[in-house]
Amino acid sequence: MSDAKKSVAPVTDASVGARDTGKLSHRFQGSIQQVLAFASLLLIVVIFSVLSPHFLTANNVTSILTAATVTGLLALGTTFVIITGGIDLSIGTGMVLCGVMAGVFLTYWGWPIWAGVIFTLLVGALIGFTNGFSVSFLGIPPFIATLSMMLITTGLALVISGTAPIYFNDTPDFQKIMNLTIIPGTRFSMGVLIFIVMMPVAAFILSKTILGRYTFAIGSNEAATALSGVNVRKWKLAIYTLSGVFVGLAGILSASRLSSAQPTGGLGLELQAIAAVVIGGTSLAGGKGSIVGTVIGSLIMAVLTNGLRIISVPQEWQSVFIGIVILVAVYLDMLRRRRAAAR
Repeated sequence: MSDAKKSVAPVTDASVGARDTGKLSHRFQGSIQQVLAFASLLLIVVIFSVLSPHFLTANNVTSILTAATVTGLLALGTTFVIITGGIDLSIGTGMVLCGVMAGVFLTYWGWPIWAGVIFTLLVGALIGFTNGFSVSFLGIPPFIATLSMMLITTGLALVISGTAPIYFNDTPDFQKIMNLTIIPGTRFSMGVLIFIVMMPVAAFILSKTILGRYTFAIGSNEAATALSGVNVRKWKLAIYTLSGVFVGLAGILSASRLSSAQPTGGLGLELQAIAAVVIGGTSLAGGKGSIVGTVIGSLIMAVLTNGLRIISVPQEWQSVFIGIVILVAVYLDMLRRRRAAAR
C-alpha cells in the first residue's frame, strides 16, 4: 500500500462528529465575540451618557448613525477581503476618488444623477478589480498592492479635481442622497437608511451565496480550496471587486453629505474601517468573520469618536484614543489566533 493511501483516514461517525463539533465550536466562539463586542458598545454608551447629559439624545444618536454610515460601508466591503486573509489600505482614498468622479460626472459633464451614481459605483468596482487582479493574478501581497492603490487614488483625485473641491450646487437632488430627512424632526437621513439596507444585503451575500462560502474557504485554507477545484484567483478577484462597490457607495454618500467632492482626505478612514471589522470579531488571519460583528464594530468606532468630541476631548487626543483602540483590537485578534492554534 502506498504512503498516499496510508495517509487517507477513513471516514467514520467519529470523524464526522469531530468535524461537526469543530464547526459548532467556531460558531460558538464567533457568537461569544459578537456578544462581547456588543457588551463593549453598551458599556461605552453608558460611560459617555454619564459624562455628558447631551450624549443619549435622539439627535445625537442619529448623528452617531450618520457618522457610522461612511465608515460602516467601507467596513462592510472590507470584511469580505479580510475574511480571505487579505487587506485593503486603499478604501479611504478610493472613496475620495469616487467622490471626485461623481463631481466630474454630475457637475463638469452634467450627467443625470442616476448615470453619475451608476458610473461612480463602477469606478469603485474598477478600483477593487485592480486590487484583486494585482493580488490574484500578479501575485503581489495585498498590503503592497493596496498600498500602491492608495497612493494612485490619492494622486488621481488631486489631478482630476485640480486640487480644488468640486461642488454640487447645480445638482441639489444629489445632496438628498445622504441628507434627505426620512423622519421629520430628527436627523435620520436617507444615507442612514441606505447603510441599514446594505447591512442585510452584505450579510446575505456572505452567508447565503457561493461567493460568501468561497470567501470563508479561501481564508480558512486557500491551498486546499484551490486543490478542491475552486478557481481561487477568479473568486478573489470578485471579492475585491465587491469591496470596491462598497467603496464607490461610500464615496457617493460622503460627497453628498458634504455637498462637495473633497480631493484631500480619506487617509485614516481605512484604519477605522479595518479596526471596526477586527473589533467585530473578524480575524486578520482570515477564515472567520461576520457582518453583524462588523456593524457593531462600526458603531463602537462612531460612538467613541462622537463621545470624545461631545465631552470636549481635543482632536489630537481623539486620535490617540482611536489609535489605542486599533492597537488593542489587533492584539486581541492575535490572542484569539494563539488560543485557536493551541487547541
